[in-house]
Amino acid sequence: MLRLNAHPSGRHFLQIPGPTNVPDRVLRSMDYATIDHRGPEFGELGAAVLAGMKKIFKTGSHVVIYPASGTGAWEAALVNTLSENDLVLMAETGHFATLWKSMAEHLGLRVEFLPGDWRRAADPDAIQARLREDKNHEIKAVCIVHNETATGVTSDISSVRSAIDGASHPALLMVDTISSLGSIDYRHDEWGVDVTVAGSQKGLMLPPGLSFNAVSEKALDASRKEGGLRRSYWDWHAMIASNATGYFPYTPATNLLYGLHEAIGMLLDEGLDTVFARHNRHAEATRRAVRAWGLEILCTDPARYSSSLTAVMMPEGRGADAFRKIVLEHFNMSLGQGLSKVKDKVFRIGHLGDINDLTLCGTLSGIEMGLGLTKIPHTTGGVDAAMAYLAQGAEVRSR
Repeated sequence: MLRLNAHPSGRHFLQIPGPTNVPDRVLRSMDYATIDHRGPEFGELGAAVLAGMKKIFKTGSHVVIYPASGTGAWEAALVNTLSENDLVLMAETGHFATLWKSMAEHLGLRVEFLPGDWRRAADPDAIQARLREDKNHEIKAVCIVHNETATGVTSDISSVRSAIDGASHPALLMVDTISSLGSIDYRHDEWGVDVTVAGSQKGLMLPPGLSFNAVSEKALDASRKEGGLRRSYWDWHAMIASNATGYFPYTPATNLLYGLHEAIGMLLDEGLDTVFARHNRHAEATRRAVRAWGLEILCTDPARYSSSLTAVMMPEGRGADAFRKIVLEHFNMSLGQGLSKVKDKVFRIGHLGDINDLTLCGTLSGIEMGLGLTKIPHTTGGVDAAMAYLAQGAEVRSR
């Protein structure tokens, strides 16, 4: 019989790569009474979050906020800029790149998918070579997932931009930062990105429910052409027109915007460079633990390791899902599952968002104890390796 009052002591460790833990400050901010979304107080809130998100994206251009998941932001990026049967170039870096490809095809676009093994980042050289072949400029956009949430591989967007420029190609550059914005350094304007896609539930430390497009002038020009894909809810121009005074063309997710305002404040108070350094440090501590256990990291290129998550491969013949189940039952901790091609082959450790040294050490302790309980071949000492690395960093910061 289901026991509705059953509850383990202590807090649940939500260590998947999103949704992430929501800080108390953000939770409390969302607890305010809902206000009139046509009133003057809301206009101030809307203007503040729109301005704040420009700082997070590092852009001086428009940012559009939708009440939607990141999937909605994917669709908005495509339908505002492209026409049916347009050709789009994408890179197969993992599960979410594959889902974005499927969406594009469902919308009536043609997609050329540069093949990948899910262990490496998008290849700028391959992108440049294909664009140079495209003498008639049939390819209208290059779409890249910055940080592949399924694999823990981060692509070099600056190099992709250089590849497009090196081919003297006019294609738009669209980038998914759903699991990197607010966790890994990202520069919309400096890297020449035309549309950046993001969601609220990862580095921005909010519940799911908000999605974002940062939009260049080139992308806005593309959205004005006749014969493009139909859109209504996703139309940038209706949003931008209302946003000019801090409002939205339809009912916004008011209480999530309260939370966003607080989350932006937290990120800017800490300083984005400090936020990124914290994520880099926790990612390196995690990788040191994985290596000490004798396990293999899915990403094969150290230069492209993710600072948001680490995907860990299971030894041959051992299932990741059974391991995750034991960790959940014994230690009240959720780890990310393997998706599609890597289903049951990897587990994912999320180390992004509202996390500190002690949270990470607790996470790694739960994993090491789980490895012992499930008798997965490994070497003990992963937590010690991570702690030693974290302690060095703490000593440096205290000087």
